[in-house]
Amino acid sequence: MLVDKSTVLHIANLAKIEVPDGDLENLASELSHILGWVEQLNEVNTDDVIPMCSGVASMQLRLRQDKISEENQQSDVLSNAPDSRDGFFAVPKVLE
Repeated sequence: MLVDKSTVLHIANLAKIEVPDGDLENLASELSHILGWVEQLNEVNTDDVIPMCSGVASMQLRLRQDKISEENQQSDVLSNAPDSRDGFFAVPKVLE
């Protein structure tokens, strides 16, 4: 697929970016090459490829066991805090 300068300007307008006139020809050429590579992907035979887990395929991820690995580390965690009160981090008031 060939991309011309007007298409590059249209894409730049949609992306809300400013493209200098001197860069239009180079960008058109680069975009044409990129789209050519994407078109080559259509030639790949994917008939025997198993789909990956995504929104397209209805698969579920395996869940891990919800196990507590280390119990009651509150005092160790709060020992790193600059200020703590009643077992919680104390932070400066941000809203009045």
